[in-house]
Amino acid sequence: MATTEQATEQQFAIQRIYIKDVSFESPAAPKVFQTAEWKPELHLDINTNSNKVDDDNHEVVLTLTVTVKSGDTAAFLVEIKQAGIFTLSNFDPQQLHHTLGSFCPSVLYPYAREAVGDMVSRGGFPQLILAPVNFEALYAQQLQEQQAENKNGTDA
Repeated sequence: MATTEQATEQQFAIQRIYIKDVSFESPAAPKVFQTAEWKPELHLDINTNSNKVDDDNHEVVLTLTVTVKSGDTAAFLVEIKQAGIFTLSNFDPQQLHHTLGSFCPSVLYPYAREAVGDMVSRGGFPQLILAPVNFEALYAQQLQEQQAENKNGTDA
């Protein structure tokens, strides 16, 4: 009986965390460094997706796109695709979807956040520290939006 219990026990493991793609652009350089006032306006887009690598392994990719303008000038744009391979065994489909859509991006975010900060500094700009993100809340919001779309689709 212990064998059956062990066989159905959920397992989660991080196999690897890596940068899949990264870019930094400063289209207004060097002029942007010569402006008297630095009034940055930050816009952050977050996207996640996952795909099955094999039976229990899944790749999760967290994409952050950071755009900073100073006035009307685009100071810089950073895009990073921070990825990880996660082993998830014995998860039911709902738990698997939740883990891949919320927990795994939460694991990846600090790595992406650090890489963005590093690239911005190397680009000659003041240090940028992105605020923490509540991926659980984003996941719940995404589910609500999908349910609303499904409801509207069936009402038509």
